[in-house]
Amino acid sequence: MKYQIIGKNIEVTEGIKQAVESKLARMDKYFVINEDVTCRVVVRSYKVGAKVEVTIFTPNMDFRAEVMNADLYAGVDLAIDKLEGQMRKLKTRMDRSRGGKLSLGKALALEAIEDLPPEEDEEDTVVRTKSKYLDPMTVEEAIARMEAIGHPFFLYLDEEDDKISVVYQRDDGGYGIFQAENELR
Repeated sequence: MKYQIIGKNIEVTEGIKQAVESKLARMDKYFVINEDVTCRVVVRSYKVGAKVEVTIFTPNMDFRAEVMNADLYAGVDLAIDKLEGQMRKLKTRMDRSRGGKLSLGKALALEAIEDLPPEEDEEDTVVRTKSKYLDPMTVEEAIARMEAIGHPFFLYLDEEDDKISVVYQRDDGGYGIFQAENELR
């Protein structure tokens, strides 16, 4: 796995780099290690505590965890625990759907991930499905509608390029947009 460690408001010393890489090395067992798997770690220092963002990019899926903690090294451990939880949840879902034969197995070594106990996974049940005709609109109109209904995201059809898009509120302020690359039929 290739590592990219970035410091914001903090200098990434050789000691920090080695500690982060050695802690993240325990994640290697979950991936088919090759040049396509990259891990980016962003550490930010604040007056009180530190924030650690770990993102693992694989050819088929990205995993991300973000943790605030008073101790940088403890934050890295907590972020890794979160990532392992995401992987357990994913493996459990994959085992249930299509007999566990989704294409994600090309990038992940899923046999190394433990299944979730059944009682921890009950919250993943779909309890409601909605359908909606997507009206073409501008980003500004989508943001206004999102704020009007009080949701953290809003699905719409982008007026400029006819792509299905989702506008969302970012944790650090501002808005973000997800846009589907598929062409409408």
